[in-house]
Amino acid sequence: MTVNRPVTLAPVSQPKCWAEQPSVILTDATLAERKSRVLERMQQQKIDTLIVYADKEHGGNFEYLTGFIPRFEEALLVLHQDGEAGLVLGNENLKLAPHARLKNRVLHAPWFSLPNQPMDNTQSLPETLRAAGIMANKSLGLAGWKLFTGQNDNVRQMFDMPAFIVDAIREAAPEAELRNATGVFISPAYGARVINNANELAHYEYGANLASTAILRALNAVEPGKTEKQIASLLAADGQLNNVVTIAATGDRFAHANLYPSDKQIQQGDKFSLTVSYKGGLSSRAAYVVENETQLPEAVSDYLDVVAIPYFRAVATWLENIHPGMTGGELYQVIEDVLPKADYHWHLNPGHLVADEEWLCSPVSAGSDILLASGMLLQIDIIPSRAGYAGASIEDTVALADEALREQLAAEYPQLWARVQARRNWLQKEVGISLPECVLPFSNTVGYLRPWLLDQSKALSLK
Repeated sequence: MTVNRPVTLAPVSQPKCWAEQPSVILTDATLAERKSRVLERMQQQKIDTLIVYADKEHGGNFEYLTGFIPRFEEALLVLHQDGEAGLVLGNENLKLAPHARLKNRVLHAPWFSLPNQPMDNTQSLPETLRAAGIMANKSLGLAGWKLFTGQNDNVRQMFDMPAFIVDAIREAAPEAELRNATGVFISPAYGARVINNANELAHYEYGANLASTAILRALNAVEPGKTEKQIASLLAADGQLNNVVTIAATGDRFAHANLYPSDKQIQQGDKFSLTVSYKGGLSSRAAYVVENETQLPEAVSDYLDVVAIPYFRAVATWLENIHPGMTGGELYQVIEDVLPKADYHWHLNPGHLVADEEWLCSPVSAGSDILLASGMLLQIDIIPSRAGYAGASIEDTVALADEALREQLAAEYPQLWARVQARRNWLQKEVGISLPECVLPFSNTVGYLRPWLLDQSKALSLK
């Protein structure tokens, strides 16, 4: 149901943030549950051996079971249906095998190491893979990091891992059946990683809190004369690894093909974008560097009515309607009804799942019959585009939790639960958005849209 209450720019107190929060470590029980979930899906898919690829940028499926990524190298996890696991590691990750969260035997693969490091191996890569248990008479599932869902390709035979590895697998097991098995991990319909237990949600809430705390700190520092780099430095937090490129961009972006914060100085009237993301949550904002609409360029003086208010209404509608049991297609239609794609030119999924990656996968698409479920962690990701205008963005993270999961979170993670309730109460009191009980705000800034960055006292509100 579309939110039809009036939207106004009104005095709104800023949301509370929580700095210096402790990380939540994944328990041994959670890691054992993860392995069990993957083995169950291997059995369902009739996969004898799962070969999981990882590098620094695409390590989520590997880390899901091992607890680590291979940093600057490549790696393979070879998992057999009987539960035996082999880690195929380069020179500088061999030392991590004893610390892995998965019982394993390690195989050295210097081919995965950095250029010109020692490669004095006595076996070929195919021989090493055979030693890891990759056999010709097996069904082999190759798991990269993306799902191929196109209608015009043989997606079963598309593999997103380096050709030298796929070629070596084929040489090691020439009669084996190879198939893309990334869905074992991230299919929104059945993947092992799309549902989180209480421990996993608490683990990821740390990152959502971290990102949203940093984004508000940076928003409050924006002023003419400062550089993008000065603002971007406020987005770095707790020494944690970002899982997307940090954005602090004033005026027109991508000059000289540059993606990173630069020495460009902020000017009054600039459009401005901020994004930061850590495991478990991204926060993003886009608005104008002005105190009020009179300081906008004349051509975009109606920005509030043309972009910001319709977008805010769409986000409020998303938040007040999402719940376990609705289909991804129903959620898609909710946004299509309130913010028509033909008019606002958004082209990605209006909502997707979050985990170690900023974008895990998405059950939300036109006509999708995939059910949203308790334990899903979702990012509000609706990106309107109107020619000539700055964007509007209040991307943040929420979790879905049924009554049993809510009770478990409250009992086992009372400080997290107190933060969730404080965020919910602020959103209702200050912004007028009423979240269903099953929707847990994990970001501090959920629903906080400040269109004029130089006026820190006002935000859009349904009150």
